[in-house]
Amino acid sequence: MDADKKLCGRDPESEFVELAVEVFAMLADATRIRIILALRADGELTVNALAEAVGKNPAGVSQHLAKLRLARMVTARHEGTRAFYRLTDEHASQLVTDAILQAEHSIGGTPRHHHTPQD
Repeated sequence: MDADKKLCGRDPESEFVELAVEVFAMLADATRIRIILALRADGELTVNALAEAVGKNPAGVSQHLAKLRLARMVTARHEGTRAFYRLTDEHASQLVTDAILQAEHSIGGTPRHHHTPQD
């Protein structure tokens, strides 16, 4: 009976709206976006490999990974003393992709993703 009263997650009154804001806040950092892009491209990377990929020091990347882990966007697999990080699922990657596609609209003209193969 209560099931009839639960709101869809996409309803403006949904309890998930505030959680979505937290997701966007977590992604409101260029280093975290770069980490997600690197993990999307390479699948699984160590802190040092990620640091090299995003052009930041390993200690800073480790801090960002800790936040992304708390947000359940990345997960770690340990092998001896090394940790390998990967995206938990495809959703963070899709959010970043969509944000980049939206950003392409801000440069004016027809964004690259709207061009046809003939262009």
